[in-house]
Amino acid sequence: MTVLGIETSCDETAAALVEETGDRQRPWRIRSSVVASQAAVHREWGGIVPELSARQHVRDICGVVRQALAGGSFDAIAVTQGPGLVGSLLVGLAFAKSLAWARGVPLIPVHHLAGHVESLVLEGGEMPVPAIVLVVSGGHTSLYRLEQPGRYDLLGRTRDDAAGEAFDKVAKLLGLGYPGGPAIDLVSRHGNDRAVPFPKTRLTHADRNAPHLPGRRDFSFSGVKTAVVRHVTARRRALGVDELPPPEVADIAASFQRVVVETLLDRLFDAARGYGARSVGIAGGVSANSRLREAAVARGAARGVPVFVPSLSLATDNAAMIAAAGLRRYRAGVVAGADLNADPALPLPAA
Repeated sequence: MTVLGIETSCDETAAALVEETGDRQRPWRIRSSVVASQAAVHREWGGIVPELSARQHVRDICGVVRQALAGGSFDAIAVTQGPGLVGSLLVGLAFAKSLAWARGVPLIPVHHLAGHVESLVLEGGEMPVPAIVLVVSGGHTSLYRLEQPGRYDLLGRTRDDAAGEAFDKVAKLLGLGYPGGPAIDLVSRHGNDRAVPFPKTRLTHADRNAPHLPGRRDFSFSGVKTAVVRHVTARRRALGVDELPPPEVADIAASFQRVVVETLLDRLFDAARGYGARSVGIAGGVSANSRLREAAVARGAARGVPVFVPSLSLATDNAAMIAAAGLRRYRAGVVAGADLNADPALPLPAA
């Protein structure tokens, strides 16, 4: 079976064909994958403008799907239902529903974060379970336990800024441009990551909005972001300048990145130890960060736990992961009707 995946949750218009292999360990194979990025559109605004994003999806989606279909035919369509920007989601949903009706094929709704989790399986094969997966991006920082493939149990989440959002805001403060994650990753290579002792947030109390979740599994990045703002403001005042010298910017960026990476990995491996995980994974756009990838693999090797990390092409938003998650859901009997609607705050179900 081959599924056409369509992804328009934020600022990438993507389509892909993914087919089943018949191999239980490596169940899927990518036949085609096309992504049209909107980074250039949003760069001058320093962040994503929802209306511009939706309009760009309308311009790009026909061409993107046409290119993906050069890889062959399909038997079903998987589309991102949420979460994401509602205008952007609606473009993909409207297109997918129309194409599914015209071709007479099943329509499969997919949760965006489930797609990120399944991106790990696309390349690395099924993860040994129980597994702990960190999904970390511009809009999400969440920790999940997988007791079996396709079942995602939430262990913790960010209480304020997502890690990727914090990267974007700090990069803007330092004058590094948008998107912030790659910019900070690049400049940090030239800095001293111990130059500025930014704090780590340690949560010990339960989230009022999710009292069933233990607080120590949650994340918070507003504190370190505020610490960076205060430090930069003080240094500018002390030097009498509007922009700090490049070596100092590199030190600040490297110190900030170190704290964020250590916070993410502390939570991930603490949960892996607590739940006796046989593997761990990191998915989402921030998984492209070079320090996060290297440190995760090193920690995994030291603990004897395999670490699953997607290739750079599957780390950021793409439709291959949506098609893979769609195959998982279709085999579980999930199919949507013509009344399927976008849900910008869609919760990730346990099954």
